[in-house]
Amino acid sequence: MAEGGGLILVAEHEAGVAELVRRYLVRAGFEAEIEPDPARAPATVARLRPDAVVLDLSADPGPPGDLYRRVSEAAGDAPVVCVVPDEGSAEAGAPRAQALVRPFGPRELVDAVAVALRGRGAVDDAHVLRAGDVRLDPEARSVTAGERSVALTATEFDLLRFLMGRPGRVFTREQLLAAAWDPAASAGNRTVDVHIAQLRAKLGDSSPLRTVRGVGYAVDP
Repeated sequence: MAEGGGLILVAEHEAGVAELVRRYLVRAGFEAEIEPDPARAPATVARLRPDAVVLDLSADPGPPGDLYRRVSEAAGDAPVVCVVPDEGSAEAGAPRAQALVRPFGPRELVDAVAVALRGRGAVDDAHVLRAGDVRLDPEARSVTAGERSVALTATEFDLLRFLMGRPGRVFTREQLLAAAWDPAASAGNRTVDVHIAQLRAKLGDSSPLRTVRGVGYAVDP
């Protein structure tokens, strides 16, 4: 299972927003599927049985709350995080819905999903990643190596989290760029090498990072 806690369905009508959200969820360790037509979300939820749903209500032409109720019924105990056009659109009576107002940051949405899952009990101490003496808490965004706290930049943290969430798998530099860097960033393969070197220096002898010559990098379990 992914570090974040399972499969997230993103029901979002704007293709660019949906893909950006999907990338950030995957970067955080979730699996993610996109439903481009929120009106079809109830059927898609029933088919996929996701662990949580991100539901775009900002373009819903139906009665207020109707789509949320149908998705919630199909989702069972899976939490539903709603995206709404303004504060006044959030339904006060939706106990399992958290509302994000457009425009929102993708990191904000990932945090909202994690909080919703924790409220359901799907995310607990198991979300903490471990590799040898290195411990990474994706919610607190903290890293320790043995008893020592390690200060990382945001990109170093995202890179390490991605690798630690998939122990033993070897990733190319291109795959790591797609996973840990903003799509708009103009970063090249050399950037990955520099960040790996910085991570090794900061983690010291506890570093679980492994170089696979001619391929890329991996984290040993």
